[in-house]
Amino acid sequence: MTTFSFDPSSATPYYRQIYDGYRTAILTGLLRRGERLPSTRALAAELGISRLPVVYAFEQLLHEGYIEGRAGSGTYVKDSIPDELANATASPPAPQKTRAPLLPRDRARLAPLRVSLPALDRFPVRLWSKLVSKHARQFTVEQMAYGDPAGYVPLREAVADYLRTARAVRCEAAQVLIVSGSQMALQITALSLLGRGTTVCIEEPGYPGAHATLTGGGALIVPVPVDGEGIDVDALAAKGRKVRAVYVTPSHQYPLGVSMTASRRLALLDWARRTGAWIIEDDYDSEYRYASRPLGALQGIDASRVIYIGTFSKVLFPSLRLGYVVVPHSLIDDFTRHRESIDLFSPVLEQAVLAEFLRDGHFGRHLRRMRALYEKRRDALVRGLREHAATLVPHNSDAGLHVSAFLPDGIDDRVVVREAALRGVEATALSTCYVGDQPRSGLVLGFGGASERRIIAACKTLGEVLRQTGASTPQLERAG
Repeated sequence: MTTFSFDPSSATPYYRQIYDGYRTAILTGLLRRGERLPSTRALAAELGISRLPVVYAFEQLLHEGYIEGRAGSGTYVKDSIPDELANATASPPAPQKTRAPLLPRDRARLAPLRVSLPALDRFPVRLWSKLVSKHARQFTVEQMAYGDPAGYVPLREAVADYLRTARAVRCEAAQVLIVSGSQMALQITALSLLGRGTTVCIEEPGYPGAHATLTGGGALIVPVPVDGEGIDVDALAAKGRKVRAVYVTPSHQYPLGVSMTASRRLALLDWARRTGAWIIEDDYDSEYRYASRPLGALQGIDASRVIYIGTFSKVLFPSLRLGYVVVPHSLIDDFTRHRESIDLFSPVLEQAVLAEFLRDGHFGRHLRRMRALYEKRRDALVRGLREHAATLVPHNSDAGLHVSAFLPDGIDDRVVVREAALRGVEATALSTCYVGDQPRSGLVLGFGGASERRIIAACKTLGEVLRQTGASTPQLERAG
C-alpha cells in the first residue's frame, strides 16, 4: 500500500507526486529509517502507471540521500539520514535572514553547477524552430499514426551514420533503437538480458541512475573499484563467472572523469568474451574532450558483447528526450519488443526534426561551437575553485560537462550540497555515487549550463559554504 495520495488526473507530473509523497513520509516519520520500499515494478502496478516515473522519483530520492539500494535485497529508507534532512519538514519554516530562500523548482533546474545541464542559452533555437515548423506542415497521415517502436527509420539511419564516423561504432541502422534517453535504454537492457537476481557489476563510484534502474529491475548490484585507468578488470574477474553484465562509462567515467586506457579496454573485452558476460557502455558525453580528440567507443573495438547507449539530452537539450541503444543483430527483436511494452514509440515529429538536424550537418556544427564554449566554462570553474574555494581541487577536467572535486575527511558533502542549494547553487554530493560503505566525500560540479560569470559567482558561494562548514583548508594532496 502506498503511504501517500496519488492523483492520476493532477497536473503535477507522476514522478513528482511519488517523490514528494515519499519524501514527506520519510521526513514526518511515517516511513521509518531502514523500512523497505516497494519495488518500482510493484509500485507502478499499484498506481496503474509506467515504471519510468517511479524509477525517476526513486533516482531523485537516492541522489538526495533519503533512500538506498541494498544488493539483492531491495530499496530502503536510509538508516543514516543527515541531520539537516531529518530535521526538515515537508513545509519548511521561513528561512533565516542569513540564507537565501529556497529556489522554485523550475529555477533550480537551471541553477549554476547543476550536473548534466548543457548550454541551453546557446542552442540554435531559431534553426530548430524552423525545422519543427517545416516538418509539422509536411506531417503525413502515416506519421500521425502509431510509429515504429524501433524508431523513425531516417533517424535510425542518421544516428548510425553519425556513430560510425564520429564515435567509431560498428553498426547499421537496423541495430539502432530509438529511446527516450539513457534511463530507458538501461531499463530495456535489463528487461532483455537480466533476470531477477542476476549479478551486474557497476563502477565504484558510478552513476546513481544506472544503479537505481538496474536495482529496480531486480538485479544484484556488485560494485567494482575505478582507478586511474578505468574499471579494475582484475577485481571484476575476481567476482567469478556468475556476473551477467558490467555497466561502464569508458570514454569519460562518471563521476571521476577518468578515460579508460587502451590496455584496460582490451582486458575488459577479453573478460567479456571469456565469461560470456555483456558490457553495457554508456557513452553519455564523449563528444567533449579538451586535452585531445574524442576517444573512440569501446564498442568499436569488438561489438560482439557490447550494448552501446547514448543520448542527445546532454549535447542538445534534456527535454528533447531522445536517445539510442545499439545492440547486436541477434538481440534487436527482443530489445524492440521490450521497448514497445514501455511506451510504444517515441514522438515521430521530434524524430523527424532530429534526423534532418543530423543529416544536414547542423549537429556537427553545434558540437564544434559548444566544444570551444565548454572549454572556456571549464576553465572558469577551475579558476573559480582555485581562487574562491581552494578546498575543492578538481580531480580530472579533461573532458565532459562536469568536474569532481574531493572534500577533506569528516566533511559531509550532503550538508555542503544542501547549504549551497539554499544559496542558489546546485551541486551533487560525490558520496551519492557510491554503493559501498566507505564513500569518499566531494562534489560533482557541472559547468555546461551557466555562463563564466555565473560559474565564478557560484564558486564564491561554495567558498562561503565551505567556510561555514569548517572545510576551508585546502587539501591539495587529495587532488590525485
